[in-house]
Amino acid sequence: MYWIYNVLLIIYWIGLIPVILYRLAFEEGFYERIKQSAGYMPASLLKKIEGRRAIWIHAASVGEIVATSPLVKEVKKEFPEAVVVVSVVTATGHAMAHRIIPEAEGIIFFPLDLPYLTRKILHIIKPITILLVETEIWPNFLRIAQSENIPVMMVNGRISDRSMKRYKYISAFTREMLRSIERFCMQSKFDAAHIECLGAHTPDITVTGNMKYDQTYATVSDEEKQALLDEFGFGNNHPIIIAGSTHKGEEETIFETFIQVLKEYPQARLLIAPREIYRGHDIQNLAKRYELSAICRSDMKEPVHEGIPVVILDTIGELGRLYSLGDIIFVGGSLVKTGGHNILEPAAHGKPILVGPHMFNFKEIFALLNSRGACEQVKNGKALTTMVLRLCKDKDLSTEMGQNCLDIIRENRGATQRNTQELRLLFEKHQIIP
Repeated sequence: MYWIYNVLLIIYWIGLIPVILYRLAFEEGFYERIKQSAGYMPASLLKKIEGRRAIWIHAASVGEIVATSPLVKEVKKEFPEAVVVVSVVTATGHAMAHRIIPEAEGIIFFPLDLPYLTRKILHIIKPITILLVETEIWPNFLRIAQSENIPVMMVNGRISDRSMKRYKYISAFTREMLRSIERFCMQSKFDAAHIECLGAHTPDITVTGNMKYDQTYATVSDEEKQALLDEFGFGNNHPIIIAGSTHKGEEETIFETFIQVLKEYPQARLLIAPREIYRGHDIQNLAKRYELSAICRSDMKEPVHEGIPVVILDTIGELGRLYSLGDIIFVGGSLVKTGGHNILEPAAHGKPILVGPHMFNFKEIFALLNSRGACEQVKNGKALTTMVLRLCKDKDLSTEMGQNCLDIIRENRGATQRNTQELRLLFEKHQIIP
């Protein structure tokens, strides 16, 4: 199967050559990204890891980086002599990692999963172990790590229903890849069952919880919160509605709801954060169709004027902290069939959370928050408007939902320490001294 995978991978990259050339010419930073993926590491990183023992943590994109942040802090605390190298796949993940994981000695782009390049980078970094965050399974990377006797562990493991269907199409290949991983630290019993169904050995699987409950990068002090309220023009306004990680097809519904809110609460404000930040100005133009003045965060040169009720967050890494400003939070990817996004970030700030009918990518987390009255699900735009207005009027309900969020976050902390303890046991098994 590996030779088929490699042939298809080569064909894929050959087909992308025109796109790569275009991006090299017009996309800032893309040359460095490709250079790193081809095995040329920054000189600053090479100097930091020279002669030291590296723990390589691979996190694909923004969601995995959020989970990686508390893990890196804990690993540095438990193994202070080790260096930590974090690899990512996407540019947004790279930017986010630089923003919220300052403790890592290196943040790099993951190598193209071709045998020569993978082996080259493994020989440069010389990791004593590799930690895969959630379900980052790359066939050549795993196979070569195994051949080099580098122990691999999955942390914060998660297998969505959609991923299960994909992996089952290549079940024999998936089973072989999973045998390259020594330990599976899964978020929930459902994820544990899924990884076992795909071929992981039962004794190698443990449930450690979700490290996203432990994230602290979004913590905001009272002074910082007031400064942000003033900067965004939210200082004397109520309610403040935040729509995070929205997708195309959801913004129209959000604007329609906001217009109804403005009829009863003229001082209301809306912060809308598209999942794809390049859509910022498109959403600004969409707001004009609803006769709403809007400004993009990237265009803000001074505090937002009181006559502008909508701010569009088209920057990376700020949403987690800005949830602290909201009175009501809607998390996107849920009114459209995307499967939802991380609802733990607003929960950590004690905010009432609303989502649409499609939360299949976060089933267990949503089920927990929903069952405890911390997160309400709405079926459509009309129901969203009704629920938002209800929360505007019912302060007790809003406060209760927010407190329920804080209670759940507090009760579920500790996954990062459990994952780190599993890492220690892995070191002991292999007699590794980090």
